[in-house]
Amino acid sequence: MTSKTKAEPKSSGVTNGGARIVVDGDDEVLSPTDLSEMLAEGTKDSHDKAENCQFVKDFLRGRIKRELFKRGTAALYFVYAAMEEEIEKNEDHPHIAPIYFPAELHRREALARDLEYFYGEDWESQISLSAGTKPYVDRIHEVGQRDPVLLVAHSYTRYMGDLSGGQILKKVAQRALKLPSTGEGLNFYQFEGIHSQKGFKQLYRSRMNELELDAETKERIVGESNRAFSFNMMVFTELEEIGKTIKEEVQDAGLGHSHSEIMEGMDGGDINKCPYYAAKMVASGNPTYACQLAMTLLRHPPCQWALAAWVALLAGFTAWYLL
Repeated sequence: MTSKTKAEPKSSGVTNGGARIVVDGDDEVLSPTDLSEMLAEGTKDSHDKAENCQFVKDFLRGRIKRELFKRGTAALYFVYAAMEEEIEKNEDHPHIAPIYFPAELHRREALARDLEYFYGEDWESQISLSAGTKPYVDRIHEVGQRDPVLLVAHSYTRYMGDLSGGQILKKVAQRALKLPSTGEGLNFYQFEGIHSQKGFKQLYRSRMNELELDAETKERIVGESNRAFSFNMMVFTELEEIGKTIKEEVQDAGLGHSHSEIMEGMDGGDINKCPYYAAKMVASGNPTYACQLAMTLLRHPPCQWALAAWVALLAGFTAWYLL
């Protein structure tokens, strides 16, 4: 790896046993063969597919049914309970120990608090492992018992995604479902042990890249990460199908409009005037559309919440790839 003069190290914003963990800030030199880079590049297609699931798109528009949100929280509980059980069993494994951050990352207890808020004290008797979530949970237990190094893929896919896009999803859900501003029902999105998400992601990526792995094992981890994305999409699809049977008024709280409704308000339906299209062009580095996106937002005030959520999540996903 290319050597580089180090500047003053920066804090990751994470405390460990009372001492602040310190990692180098912007000096890190990455290689295409680093695991973090291979994961970012190798899961782009899966990431795009997950992002474009109807359930995710509806969520971003604030079109959330409370019952579906509750069921989604239950699905996450079973996934994280399985993943953290296997991670804890393998905490001393040479490929798990460096990325073992239970106080900072583990979500099982936070999800339990959310489920108690939604279902009451007897929440455990009211939820069950769904058919769409079971293959995901079974696979996590399988790799934990037979091939623990692949837990790196599941940990990366879930935790880094939660850190990157979780805050905007929290705000959308809080507003759409009229949840308390004090955070009840949304503990899953609150990483109280992490003071700087950017710093922590740098630390986590650095730890992954320091794992002693051969090229074949790195490729297997990338493949398992793609598999994790597929399992997540199975959960989304199941929730989408269940949503069709729930006769519950969507509580969208005026957060946004559908893409077709936005296009109907454009002059002649010109795609170049579509704020979603402009946002993608800005994100891809095309400066021509930056001014256009800002002007479009100003001309269409009712769309601002939805567009802000969309752009923020896109920024989060981009940060996931780059940080």
